[in-house]
Amino acid sequence: MERKGTLLVADDNKSILTSVKLLMESDFDKIITISNPASIPEVLREWKPDVVLLDMNYRSGINNGNEGLFWLSEIRRLKPGTEVVLFTAYADIELAVKGIQDGAADFIVKPFDNDVMKEKLLSAYRKSIGKPQKGIQDGKSMYWGESSRMKTLRGIAEKVASTDANILITGENGTGKEMLAHAIHSMSMRSRGPMVTVDMGAITETLFESELFGHVKGAFTDAKSDREGKFQAAEGGTLFLDEIGNLSYSLQAKLLTAIQGKSIVRVGDNTPIPVDVRLICATNKNLDEMVEQGLFREDLLYRINTIRLEMPALRDRKEDIVPLAGLFLKKYGDLYGKKQLRFSEEAAGKLESRAWQGNVRELEHAVEKAVILSDGDTITPEEIESTGRRQATAAESASGTLEEMECRMIRKAMDECAGNLSHVASKLGITRQTLYNKIKKYGL
Repeated sequence: MERKGTLLVADDNKSILTSVKLLMESDFDKIITISNPASIPEVLREWKPDVVLLDMNYRSGINNGNEGLFWLSEIRRLKPGTEVVLFTAYADIELAVKGIQDGAADFIVKPFDNDVMKEKLLSAYRKSIGKPQKGIQDGKSMYWGESSRMKTLRGIAEKVASTDANILITGENGTGKEMLAHAIHSMSMRSRGPMVTVDMGAITETLFESELFGHVKGAFTDAKSDREGKFQAAEGGTLFLDEIGNLSYSLQAKLLTAIQGKSIVRVGDNTPIPVDVRLICATNKNLDEMVEQGLFREDLLYRINTIRLEMPALRDRKEDIVPLAGLFLKKYGDLYGKKQLRFSEEAAGKLESRAWQGNVRELEHAVEKAVILSDGDTITPEEIESTGRRQATAAESASGTLEEMECRMIRKAMDECAGNLSHVASKLGITRQTLYNKIKKYGL
């Protein structure tokens, strides 16, 4: 069963404890109620709640909110990942502002409105599960970092996550566009639903409709049973269309029809099927230029571009490079049995000074190689330098198997084209689909 989180309610009024528990029991797997805040540390250790609804006052005759602010600080000290919603009968704006400045997620005034209570507690839960964990990125967890551009991006992402607005994420290859999409999904009202990812550049034109809309038995050769497409698979959740700029012009019209009508028709069928999905798209292309060139439909761009978010290149957020490298160092240090590894000061400087044309993806690969090559407890600048991209020499290019030479040729073209896969495909004289297949084959 899908995890729905744990809620702790701390209030000295037992009627309120009962009311909140009844109100929220369908929204949380576990609800713990306590009337004495002294129990908070024990509950934090044993149950690890995701959200705490914290009354501001407990002792009779005291209503200055100091108890609540004290326990807020204790919760943040003992379990920093827990979101706290403050609960008070006294609509004191100054107190509310101070509580939020001290780290509270929100503030509810008694007597409470049921809808407001639900909305604020669930919003706090979504915020809790959307936070990056201390440690490594697993491919879906977002590391926001400390750079001003990423802080701005996070603020906007958190605002739009709670809506159903379609989002377009732009940015260079390797910047983490898919991770941002996962973060938005985890913070959204649809976080309990699925997130389905489709690589638009890897779908052939002949299979596009079947993959996205599904098909019925007998619709074509080998259609031996009904099959739901990605739109239906994402029902109630988020559909993430990666590399949307690689979609051919003719197929863009079919996608637009599904988005506009909020329904799909399976291949071999005539019956429209309503679909309820939140759409997030991503691309490394300039879609506005593609519209001007007649390569991308303007009406489709309007549909997918309600909110546009740009993932900055790693070279534009240099203060995040070393912390990110540290996360990858822990990941691969654990993986390869070198848990005591650290970067020398010179190596950290080398990391920060590199251009990282491949962005976060290239950084991760570089750290992994440095971990493999390291002999001691410290990563040296030389081990960082040896992981850098370089062009193959003529002797190297003329040696090895055909596959090795092909791999080197593709890597060289990717270097020269700064990761722009359309330019790479054009330079090599192959289709984008063929290039995608070879990139996956060689793990580039």
